[in-house]
Amino acid sequence: MAVKIIKADFYITQNSIDEFTRILAPEARGKDVKITTLKEDENIELLLEMEGKAVKVAFENHIDRMDDQKIVMTKSGILKLYEKYYPWGALTGVRPTKLVRKLLASGFDYFEIGYILEKLYMVSPEKRELLVNVVKKEMEYLNRDYINMYIGIPYCPTKCRYCSFASYELKGKMGEYYDRFVDALIEEIKITGRAMAENVYRLESLYIGGGTPSILSEIDLERVLFAIGEYVDLSSVKEFTLEAGRVDTLSDEKLEIMKKYGVDRISLNPQTFNEDTLQNLNRKFDREKFDYMFQKAKKLGFIINMDLIIGLPGETTGDILKTLNDVENYDMDNLTVHVLALKKASDLYKDDIEREELDARLIEEKIARIATAKGLNPYYMYRQKNSIDWGENIGYAKEGTESIFNIEMIEENQSTIGLGGGAITKLIEEETEIRDKITRVVNPKDPIRYVEELEERLSKKLELFSKK
Repeated sequence: MAVKIIKADFYITQNSIDEFTRILAPEARGKDVKITTLKEDENIELLLEMEGKAVKVAFENHIDRMDDQKIVMTKSGILKLYEKYYPWGALTGVRPTKLVRKLLASGFDYFEIGYILEKLYMVSPEKRELLVNVVKKEMEYLNRDYINMYIGIPYCPTKCRYCSFASYELKGKMGEYYDRFVDALIEEIKITGRAMAENVYRLESLYIGGGTPSILSEIDLERVLFAIGEYVDLSSVKEFTLEAGRVDTLSDEKLEIMKKYGVDRISLNPQTFNEDTLQNLNRKFDREKFDYMFQKAKKLGFIINMDLIIGLPGETTGDILKTLNDVENYDMDNLTVHVLALKKASDLYKDDIEREELDARLIEEKIARIATAKGLNPYYMYRQKNSIDWGENIGYAKEGTESIFNIEMIEENQSTIGLGGGAITKLIEEETEIRDKITRVVNPKDPIRYVEELEERLSKKLELFSKK
């Protein structure tokens, strides 16, 4: 149910309020709202009236630099009407760091941005500090003179129940297309690499994700990595990442193949160290093998990322703290902490699970202590819909080991050439100083369609980049 009728003396769309109230103020849905501008000089003052309630919202007039200021004030006013106070205030977007960068581009300094986040967006002190610190770190790396490459391997040993990514079980029906998928991917790598060379693109980072890329057999892993080295100009690449999140897909030989062909970063992702939780989520986990592979990767010199998920079904605050205690035993270079978001494509969403009440303060304090002790600082972040309302996904890193790909991907600052199953190609072009035009070409997720539509999709991507 949407907000019933919006009456305002300025332009505001129904959709802009509907999605906001759905997430943050469901009590307002189905109600009429009237918004009147009381003052618009050096300050702007609005009056919001809804079902017999009224509230005034005032803020300095920055409408020349913030064309959506009255809309933001309306959203904050709705929260005040219903006495809703969240750590992230009136922010609902996936990329709150983009807002900070937009405000910087509009001429505000960090002090002014902090004030805007506090008074206009109602963001808590902790989240304001996080946002500004992350953006400051990101600004050291953002570089539009380069592009990045993503290669998707849409196979996994099993499908985790929380997963909504392009992922098919190798033992299932889609596994019958594994050989054809690998052959098609290598062909796509060849053609794309040659086209990039002709158009003089400089590649800054390369990321192989999935799915679980390390599910490739030793022979096929070497075939794919050889093709990348043979046909893609890697001379300007600053980092080369391969996700190896499932240790049940790893072997000594696979790690050695990765190292041989220039992979310098891997992800080893327990998600939780509670093995009962993982078993219930259809994810196999062998702690002894995990420890072995972690130490093997360290000896080979990989930069290691470790992923955790907060809010997995059945896990209490105590369970999460136990996992965090275990994390202290590992010398990872990056730590990425995700808050579970129930995606419509996941089995958990369909099961309509009940969530445990978690103690945010205890969990966040523990994560902060671990990060400080290990010299890890937040360097990128994003939020997701249908996640715990206080949470966000944060990447922490030792100084100098930040993932350029993660930063550029989340900020949508660099163009991406996407290969493989489910990969998204993005051509990013500057329209104004604060706004970009993004054109996308999406590869099919399932291997059958990927193989069948390879020529058509590849043609669209190459045509897109030939215009840049």
